[in-house]
Amino acid sequence: MQYVFGYAPVKLCDIATITRGGNFQKKNFVESGKPCIHYGQMYTHFGIYADKTLTYVNDEVFKKSKIAQPGDIIMAVTSENIEDVCSCTAWLGDEDVAISGHTAIIHHNQNPKYLSYFFHSSMFFNQKRRLAHGTKVIEVTPSKLENIEIMLPAIEEQERIVSILDRFDTLCNDIASGLPAEIESRQKQYEYYRDKLLTFKEI
Repeated sequence: MQYVFGYAPVKLCDIATITRGGNFQKKNFVESGKPCIHYGQMYTHFGIYADKTLTYVNDEVFKKSKIAQPGDIIMAVTSENIEDVCSCTAWLGDEDVAISGHTAIIHHNQNPKYLSYFFHSSMFFNQKRRLAHGTKVIEVTPSKLENIEIMLPAIEEQERIVSILDRFDTLCNDIASGLPAEIESRQKQYEYYRDKLLTFKEI
């Protein structure tokens, strides 16, 4: 067993139960109702965590669906490529949410954002690559996810790590105050001088 920074890896099955998602489809979406997450949205909308859904289903569909509780990890387990398979988000909304098929619902007793950050890491990527199968459709079955190894510090340390990673995430992705704003500013500055020079106007 390999130790990293004093932490021993634990298997996901030791800290979580993993179930498959349900079978509602896009045709079941309604304008308002119970919140739901479709696996296809994992690739285009959801990131490390979410507290609101894009779509809803009615009460009847909701009752027949597989449900994720606040704090659960929702993971898309099929994709067209190895990079996107196992895209996931930590559900931090204040109510249960219906989950579509082609997903795994990971119910656990750890910091949800810590686990979600882990599932976006290279350590996880290297493991899922070994577990994935298929050619046109890449899949990692929920049963295989049980053997994923995670470096798991105490909850307090998980919270500290999450706090640091949240700040990095804001720095890199917040259009108002992070690096993208700086890049946009530099792009505008470049365009200003480019236009001045190309039109031979005084700078």
